[in-house]
Amino acid sequence: MVDMISSQQKTTIILIRHGECEGNREGLFRGRWDFPLNENGKLQAQAIAKEISANFKLDRIYSSPLSRALETARSISKATGAQIEIRNGFNNISLGSWEGKPKKKIKEEFPEEWNIWLSNPERLRLKGAESISDVQRRAFANLNHLTKLHQGSTFAVVTHRAVLKPLIAGTLKIAEPYFWKIHVDTASYSILTHDPKRGYCLILLNQTKHLDNFISEWE
Repeated sequence: MVDMISSQQKTTIILIRHGECEGNREGLFRGRWDFPLNENGKLQAQAIAKEISANFKLDRIYSSPLSRALETARSISKATGAQIEIRNGFNNISLGSWEGKPKKKIKEEFPEEWNIWLSNPERLRLKGAESISDVQRRAFANLNHLTKLHQGSTFAVVTHRAVLKPLIAGTLKIAEPYFWKIHVDTASYSILTHDPKRGYCLILLNQTKHLDNFISEWE
């Protein structure tokens, strides 16, 4: 009986990274810069929309307000019929003066901070920017609220790499440094489940089988 109740109450969360934008293609720090999807990103959004609609019945789609995420969410909404709600708690990390700059330029101008980014980005502190811990707190609080709201059903979150990594780490209680131990490609999806007794469980990470073309970013 306990297992049956747990199964009935289990919530499924589809975590989706937005499709490709020029910031990905050109190796730029994106942050809150509002890059739209490029042509490949639009194709990726269509592909993940088809994949999600074929496999899941969504109650709702929650999206970052940035256009690359929102465009991806709209493709999924069109395919599934699920409504979209913008949640600022899933907005990308604010990176201050680094936003929009090439990573190779940051490496040259800020060598100490760049090394922290590559080794332990959770410890990076930039003037006028959020820390990864800040992002984790706000994203995790939003996810917990939505998980309670949609208990026993399925919803999707469309957001960014620098949100998904700390969010997944938060749900699984992974200690720092975790950022480079979790990988999510553009237009990939991952699946969490949650039940009231056991909490969160990661059952799929970085699914990309629906994609023909994507760039893997390792820094």
